[in-house]
Amino acid sequence: MQKPEFVDTHVHFYDMQHPELVYAHWVPDVDHPTLGTQMRKLGERNFVAEDYIAVTRPSNVVKAVHVQAAIGSPDPVKETEWLQEAANRTGFPHGIIAFTDLSAPDAETVLGGHCEYPNMRGIRDFDSAGHLTDSRFLHGFGLLEKYDLIAGMNVTWEQMDTVRSLADSHPNIRMVIDHTGGPWERDPDYLESWRRGMATVVGADNVWCKISGLGMTDHDWTVDSIRPFVLYCIETFGTERSFFGTNWPVDSLWSGYADVVDAYTEIISGFSADERERLFVKNAERLYRI
Repeated sequence: MQKPEFVDTHVHFYDMQHPELVYAHWVPDVDHPTLGTQMRKLGERNFVAEDYIAVTRPSNVVKAVHVQAAIGSPDPVKETEWLQEAANRTGFPHGIIAFTDLSAPDAETVLGGHCEYPNMRGIRDFDSAGHLTDSRFLHGFGLLEKYDLIAGMNVTWEQMDTVRSLADSHPNIRMVIDHTGGPWERDPDYLESWRRGMATVVGADNVWCKISGLGMTDHDWTVDSIRPFVLYCIETFGTERSFFGTNWPVDSLWSGYADVVDAYTEIISGFSADERERLFVKNAERLYRI
């Protein structure tokens, strides 16, 4: 049976031997801030566009969006250059969410450098959660409208009130809550706070929800264990502002690629054909212009 087409909105490619790129979250002898030593395994090999295509072909992946991975690189534009070369060579990735330190004095220069590449679509300032109200960050964030760039938000429920204010004050900047809003814990109080945070930010219609990364918060996940998170996001943001990603290959530490896509497929099997197509393909194509 033919699997449904899928646009993967959260993937990472990397070449550990690249002379100008650094992948600080999965180098030897470094502990990831939330995932510890597990991430070192990723750095034992490269994962480039051709590897991703081979892994995902059985899951009928038709397009993909790359989210910045070369954390710690001296010049973040070099990652965009490398990814554009991959896209020109293989067709993947179709969209690029790059890194810029939006608080830095040279933020606009870096943004302009990224935008020299046609697949550039947005920015994830990985550490932005800690300075969402800082005046320097707010100046850099405002530049995203000038360059027509999406803001990838690496935030959890604790920042959702601030994210809502940021969205309200910048209604023309499209914002994406990455990784399902990071439900990192499973106790009832935490989950209630997560639900409240997601419900708060959804009130700004320029905010979208990327359902991804659930393996990071539940290493032994099953379809039933992630179902409440997937459905809550869809119920909250609707089938017009929700879409799926896999966080590959990070989530490969806990499952196979087809496991993730098949789980999403099963969870929304009762939705209409139009709704399923929006969640798997159309919303991502519309938001990322791919």
